[in-house]
Amino acid sequence: MTSTTQAHRRIALLAKLSLLTASYLALGVPLATSAAQAQSAQAGASSLPPVTVTPPATRRRRSAPSTSHNTAVARGRRTQTARRIAPPAAAKPFAESQDARTGTSGYFTNSTSVATRTNTAIVNIPQSLNVITREQIRDQNYQGLTDVTRYVPGVAVHQGEGNRDELVIRGVDSSANFFVNGFRDDVQYFRDMYNAQSIEVLRGPSALTFGRGAGGGLLNRTLKEADGNRVYEATAQAGSWGDRRVSLDAGQAINDNVAARLNVFYEGADAFRDFNHLERYGINPTVTLKPDDNTKIKLGYEYFHDERTADRGNPSQGLPGGATRFNPTTPFAPNGDLSTFFGSPSLNTAQATVQTGMAIIEHDFENGLTVRNGTIAADYQKFYQNVYPTGGPLAGAVNPADTAVNLGAYQHTTNRDNVFNQTDFTYKTWTGPLFHTVGFGTEFGRQTGVDIRNTGVFPNGTNTIVQNPFAPTYLGPVTFLHHFTGTNSDGVTTPDSNSRYALNIQSGYLRDTIEISRAVQIIAGARFDRYDMSATDMNTNIDRNRVDNLVSPQGALIIKPIDSMSVYTAYSISFLPASGDQFSALNDGTLILQPQRFENVELGMKWNVNPKLLFSTAVYNLNRTNQPIADGNNPGFFFPSGSTLTRGVEASLTGYVTEQWQSSLAYAYTDAKITGATSATVVPGNRVQLVPYNQFAWWNKYQFTPMWAAALGVIYFGDSFASSDDTVRLPGFVRFDAAVYAKIDETWSAQLNVENIFDKGYWASADGNNNISPGQGRTVRLMARARF
Repeated sequence: MTSTTQAHRRIALLAKLSLLTASYLALGVPLATSAAQAQSAQAGASSLPPVTVTPPATRRRRSAPSTSHNTAVARGRRTQTARRIAPPAAAKPFAESQDARTGTSGYFTNSTSVATRTNTAIVNIPQSLNVITREQIRDQNYQGLTDVTRYVPGVAVHQGEGNRDELVIRGVDSSANFFVNGFRDDVQYFRDMYNAQSIEVLRGPSALTFGRGAGGGLLNRTLKEADGNRVYEATAQAGSWGDRRVSLDAGQAINDNVAARLNVFYEGADAFRDFNHLERYGINPTVTLKPDDNTKIKLGYEYFHDERTADRGNPSQGLPGGATRFNPTTPFAPNGDLSTFFGSPSLNTAQATVQTGMAIIEHDFENGLTVRNGTIAADYQKFYQNVYPTGGPLAGAVNPADTAVNLGAYQHTTNRDNVFNQTDFTYKTWTGPLFHTVGFGTEFGRQTGVDIRNTGVFPNGTNTIVQNPFAPTYLGPVTFLHHFTGTNSDGVTTPDSNSRYALNIQSGYLRDTIEISRAVQIIAGARFDRYDMSATDMNTNIDRNRVDNLVSPQGALIIKPIDSMSVYTAYSISFLPASGDQFSALNDGTLILQPQRFENVELGMKWNVNPKLLFSTAVYNLNRTNQPIADGNNPGFFFPSGSTLTRGVEASLTGYVTEQWQSSLAYAYTDAKITGATSATVVPGNRVQLVPYNQFAWWNKYQFTPMWAAALGVIYFGDSFASSDDTVRLPGFVRFDAAVYAKIDETWSAQLNVENIFDKGYWASADGNNNISPGQGRTVRLMARARF
């Protein structure tokens, strides 16, 4: 047989096969043809290869059709008669993982939705921000949420009266600018990181996305979610001062439409401070429902409890004639012992029980429009009680002869209920040559609570007691009484707070990101907030109400010389209503006081040096105005003349320097000064509380072998002042931390962390001149981890 005849027969055979295939496709019947059969046909076999007919696969949701193996099928795909071709497409994963969605690898994150409500590359966000990933949180293994922020530029840790998380960001102190999954989480308590996927720290006014406050910045926790990826991980930890901690993270897809996840932990420990202890635990189940490929419903509930010794630290050293801004004093430690407790072992306590329910619905309309609607309902039960250095002629400082220190006492209940609903639309479209990403939405909220404080009275019948500063721990009783007036015989001159309040919030925002070209973007937006607050003073039964209508604008220009680099300039404004961070009460003075105003101008640059290494830097000017100063001639009223100016430079480098070396480096120069007096002693020229000129932190992890890795961290924190009157100076310090990691096999791994490896004594934070917290001494933690 000639080669020409063979070719003709081969062509005829393929034509018959194509015709038969097309006929089956028209009937909606998929075919399965083996590779061997195809080869036989190509070899010119005289008979048609056997064909296996399978029933049509059930289509649960829209998916891409299978790839065709011949030209006829390819044509058929473009007609309405096209059907699924065997072999069926591989099952799609339940959902993209949280890490994959944000491009997270190790310490590096490529994008986040926290700053703009839509997933945006960090180089395209014209604002200073740092993302602390789950791996960095795990590797550093610090005890508290705010501890990890010491590796973020421009952030200082505030003591928070020994009962809460509190940060100073760009010279602005706040206990309320905390968020979880973008929802306000503003009650004063200590949070844990057992269920944190990442921690985002945004710096500068952020009202366009988050509303009131956030003038210096904010911290958001993004929680682990049920994304359908299989995870079963258990840890057990032991460490210094009796620390013991266990946790479980378990989750997977249940079927094509449902995924579940559970995070649980327990921790108990003493502390390096005498008589201190803590116990905390939490459980956080989450479920994700996926009715179709374009819709997700995320449900979650958390029960969290934290109970610990409230410790307001040490007093300062009194000086003859008193300390001044020109002759400041230093903290006092008896015989250099930083573990001495200036409180009561039986009375000092901080207790928080938080229950949170969360529901989020996300939908893609497949026409450029997506929507996210989220609701959170949270119940916070918060109580704290303190015996601490305060009162007397030196306001709690140790007298110059070192023979006496005054202690005072109080208890405080600050229960609150929060309900918020957020709706965020994102629409992407063209108008002529311009591409728009338009974000718009609303937020509605209601916050209700109580603020009840009782002053402690000692057996001497007054609200203070004198202790020996070298043996200051108080072991006696205290009677807690509620004082209604300032004429009490026990020395209390100010009525204790007793308020019930409600805050209703209605907000709407619009943001447009306009891409003029690949290299130029303009962002413009504004947010309207209506704050309607009412409060009842239970001491006098007086009801008061105040309404604020505020507009917060934001604008930015982004220039991208190359795709991996952006240079931006940004302008933004935020407001803080006169009722303050915690808005627990209103009085005649705050009813007429103007909101505080935060105006920020920023110039920055971001550069993905390599695909997993991000360099960021910014210079900024943040002006805070309308801070209240008491009117000395009219008690209870204020002048809105106080002001603060913060100027600074920030820089960070985060991610993989090489395949084996990960780095998190941060530097900040911050010049935060008082420009308008806020009291008789907080006057222009003073430096803002707890803000050093220079901060530097560098954490490095190196993977030596597939089994062994090690990390070394260093923190430098320059000198600062315990309060903004600049009379108590906190010396700067350098602290070193380290860790060793071992991956034993696919199931078992372990890590050893040593915090403050040289056991450096230093002053870590403060809440005023006579409540100063020493830094923790050398702390060792050993953790074993099992993945199964």
